[in-house]
Amino acid sequence: MKLSSDLQDFCQRIGYRFDRPELLIRALTHASMSSPTRENNERLEFLGDRVLGLVMAEALLNKDKSASEGQLAPRFNALVRKETCADVAQSFDLGVVLKLGRSEMKSGGRRKAALLSDAMEAVIAAVYQDGGFDAARALILRLWGERIDQVEEDARDAKTALQEWAQARGQTAPEYRELKREGPDHAPVFTIQVRLKDGQSETAVAASKRQAEQAAAKALLEKLNG
Repeated sequence: MKLSSDLQDFCQRIGYRFDRPELLIRALTHASMSSPTRENNERLEFLGDRVLGLVMAEALLNKDKSASEGQLAPRFNALVRKETCADVAQSFDLGVVLKLGRSEMKSGGRRKAALLSDAMEAVIAAVYQDGGFDAARALILRLWGERIDQVEEDARDAKTALQEWAQARGQTAPEYRELKREGPDHAPVFTIQVRLKDGQSETAVAASKRQAEQAAAKALLEKLNG
């Protein structure tokens, strides 16, 4: 099987050539495009998630040989969470080659973080099945690159960290409020405000409520600790 020119370009972008191109095609096929004769990427996503986790755990152990489990866990979570996988996918235009059904195409599926993240994990699994663990490890370390070296010493989920900050000071949990939603249904933009009981607040804008809440929490934490 010969890959189309756009998939050949994609392979150049990720730095891997498939001996079994059908694995790549399956990894890029969303369930909305599957059929009785065409497999989708859900099973590969399941496998890729585990391969990614093992590679990241190993990389973090090698990077900091004195770190405790309590220090390593938040760093690990920051590197394997869906938002990070989607960000990596966007960095080499994975969305351009996703195979989507008409409904997902119309709803902006090529830009959806959930679809990009799932496809990223599926591509990892495809490389693993095509070239083995060493090939998958090399791909992950190359694509994640500086994210591994620059992962924050305390990479806890920002919302969790802010809630812990408030509880430690006898305050109730932070409140999140949607101030504005703009843009079309397939590409909304949310403005979210987070407020503490003492009145301190921050706002953030993002393409999903979850991302905006996280960004607002992070901004407020930085102000509190600044």
